[in-house]
Amino acid sequence: MAADEAERTASIVVIGNRDSSYQAGSAAALKTDTSIKDTPQAVSVVSSERIADGAFRSMADVLRYVPGVAVGQGEGNTDQITIRGQLTTASFFLDGMRDDVEYFRPLYNLARIEVIKGANALLFGRGSGGGVINRVTFRPELNVTQGAVQAGVSSFGSVDAGLGLNLPAGKMAALRVDAFYEHLKNHRDYFDGDRWAVNPQLLVEIHPGWRAGLAYEHVEDKRVADRGVPSIEVTDGPNRPLPGKRQTFFGLPGFNSAHVAADITTARLDGELAPGLTWSTIARYADYDKSYANVYPDAPATSPSGAVSLSAYANRTHRKNWIFQSNLVAKRRLFGVAHTLLIGAEYGSQQSSGREVDGTVSPGSVSVLVPVPTAVDLDEVAFDLRTQVNFVSLYAQDQISLAPWLDVIAGVRWDRFAFAGDDLTTAPVRPFARTDSKFSPRIGAVFKPTDEVSLYASYASSFQPRSGDQFVEGLTADERNLKPEAFRNYEIGVKWQATPTLIATVAAFRLDRTNATTPAPNNPLVMVNIGETRTEGVEAEMTGQLLPTLNVSAGYTWLDARLRGNDSVRLAQTPRARASVWARWQASPRLGLAAGIVHQSTQWAAIRTEPTTTLLPAFTRLDAALSYRVSARTTVQLNVENLANAKYFSDAYDNNNISTGAPINARLTLRTGF
Repeated sequence: MAADEAERTASIVVIGNRDSSYQAGSAAALKTDTSIKDTPQAVSVVSSERIADGAFRSMADVLRYVPGVAVGQGEGNTDQITIRGQLTTASFFLDGMRDDVEYFRPLYNLARIEVIKGANALLFGRGSGGGVINRVTFRPELNVTQGAVQAGVSSFGSVDAGLGLNLPAGKMAALRVDAFYEHLKNHRDYFDGDRWAVNPQLLVEIHPGWRAGLAYEHVEDKRVADRGVPSIEVTDGPNRPLPGKRQTFFGLPGFNSAHVAADITTARLDGELAPGLTWSTIARYADYDKSYANVYPDAPATSPSGAVSLSAYANRTHRKNWIFQSNLVAKRRLFGVAHTLLIGAEYGSQQSSGREVDGTVSPGSVSVLVPVPTAVDLDEVAFDLRTQVNFVSLYAQDQISLAPWLDVIAGVRWDRFAFAGDDLTTAPVRPFARTDSKFSPRIGAVFKPTDEVSLYASYASSFQPRSGDQFVEGLTADERNLKPEAFRNYEIGVKWQATPTLIATVAAFRLDRTNATTPAPNNPLVMVNIGETRTEGVEAEMTGQLLPTLNVSAGYTWLDARLRGNDSVRLAQTPRARASVWARWQASPRLGLAAGIVHQSTQWAAIRTEPTTTLLPAFTRLDAALSYRVSARTTVQLNVENLANAKYFSDAYDNNNISTGAPINARLTLRTGF
């Protein structure tokens, strides 16, 4: 299915039609409209219908059902994920362009979410060591008048409302507005917040086959920052999360907070230069202003009823992104062979400032039974940086159909990444700078023994400069001489397009990371600047319409993530096994029933370098949903999460900041459209 067709289907879903499949034919992030079946890489697509059926309210909700991805806590203020053993807060994209600031991304205006697994700098540039998450927004449609409203309430007391409206502006233009508001509540003491966003767009057909678009989005999110519960010391094994405190808040009410205001303006031009030759250009300016503050446990609790040590900090970040990307796609036959040629260029300028102040908490150690401190004294500047990133990229890729049963994909990207800044932490100001130029190849082959089955093999690489994910790490003299971290992904797999609306994938891979900061192989208590990690694994997924009335989304992941040369050192937040199944049955034209299960094995909260590293226990969670179509355009839906009321720890930030899973809870949603 082409990208525009997928967006039209998703738009219909928004206004109440529930008959389309979860499966998408292609991923916009791949840039060439190549079908997922013919892509030599594992790709997961979560449609707007799947988001609606699960009543998902966050990226974490979505990604718990996606194989290969584990969700992190993100200090209670940002999306944080681990893809194939690579922890990141920056491998996020919006309509194919970098969206790397730390914040919680809303879902209100999305046609789908695409998860591209494995290193692939050719398509995405630096970072993306384990893969990327690309959000695809709805776009206006010409000559269509439609709209939808939605409202929901949860058993915790949260409420939400949303609007989607598409209006023609003459025969050659259209307007679309998506907006939402949510008052946040969950199972945790003292937690609340408010967030809202609005996304108006204009689309103009300036000539047959040529379209120009202008979009603006404002996101506002203000909430209590919650870093969960600490671990507890265990004498005969790894530390474990503190039990029995599912709702207990280990912070300071009124101090723990997170606020972000994001303004994103995007202009794009798409058109056909000649039959089989298309050009697209997109330019974006984004301004992110973020602050957050935390009181949090900084050590294990001494016993289930003992004491826990607390620390505090406050952070302020401001970033301005200017990014320009242009792509030319040519579908041609040359010497009797079909080619899909992608040629592209990208330029970006990212200006950032970041300041963090640390402090002490009074009292510095509090009882686990009554963990609320009384005061905070912020008196130590941890860092104060101003940074400038300039990058330019050129890339080319050719997909060659050597025969109806054989495709070869090969390409390379060149990146020049210049990172400079001033460290204002202490006087005098310390300037720093580093420039890297890297070539990143990609090669793959797809063998198609039948029209429905494809087998593939691929190799791709990526890199991460010494700037880190968020450009708030100054470069020491030693770090200026270190090479960027390198990622190499080797993958084989098979894909089965059982029907036009059902696809299954099995992939096996090895992902090597070099030049990383890791514990020393022979002394895991000492950190060294150069190390190598390896993640090996298998992913399996089936998504789509299994029967005319049954949609399914099922996935399984097995991972072995470790430091090379020392298998006792395991990578953080990478459970060895994860499995999920969601099935939705349209029992009658009006009644829909759904059920889901998520299982996750044990995982280390931080990189395991010593016997006391915290181990999060395995868990299994059951979810369910019931929907009733009151009329052709109005649906009432009830979702119940954690149906068996399992007590579990959903994710972590480090050894002593561990999120507790929510108890059984429900969300009632009403949708109607015209």
